[in-house]
Amino acid sequence: MQEKETTIGLSWAPKVSMPSSGKKDNLVDSLSLSETSIWKAGSELVDGLYVPPREPKKLNKLLRKSMKDTTGKSWFDMPAPIITPELKMDLEILKLRSFIDPKRHFKKGDKSRGPPKYFQVGTVVEPASEFFSGRLTKKERKSTLADELLSDTTFQTYRKRKVEEVNESRRPGGVSKWKIKGKATWKRANERRGR
Repeated sequence: MQEKETTIGLSWAPKVSMPSSGKKDNLVDSLSLSETSIWKAGSELVDGLYVPPREPKKLNKLLRKSMKDTTGKSWFDMPAPIITPELKMDLEILKLRSFIDPKRHFKKGDKSRGPPKYFQVGTVVEPASEFFSGRLTKKERKSTLADELLSDTTFQTYRKRKVEEVNESRRPGGVSKWKIKGKATWKRANERRGR
């Protein structure tokens, strides 16, 4: 087994000998070889070893590129996850969770438009005492939060009722708002007409 050793800032590159054909065009070939990953310019290599730059600005830039994007030690180095479309949809549903259930009230979250940069996703493990009361069956479990909500029948009925209410309030009145309703309004209408 070969063990991989960690490097602290030095990396070794073999000295590649340039083929000499005795022509003046060999200078152009050497310039094209310096762009490849194996070949390093002579100024960057010292006896085959790569020496990091001495300038603090360049060194800090290299160190920043090599570091992973985390929250820091005070937040236990929580990494910034890669946001997939499914994860983005779940975060939007969590942001709008106060509209899902009319009986539950949640504290308002952050007002930022995009998803948070640092967060973690976990799974809830139910205790044995909630085997019959609070757990989801295998059929009810879905891969995403959106799929679980769409399969929930109580949420579907609530959503349909709310959509109908909104559509009813936004529907134009038309002729129905001019219709006279009730006996008292009939009397007033007849008085206005002079009958």
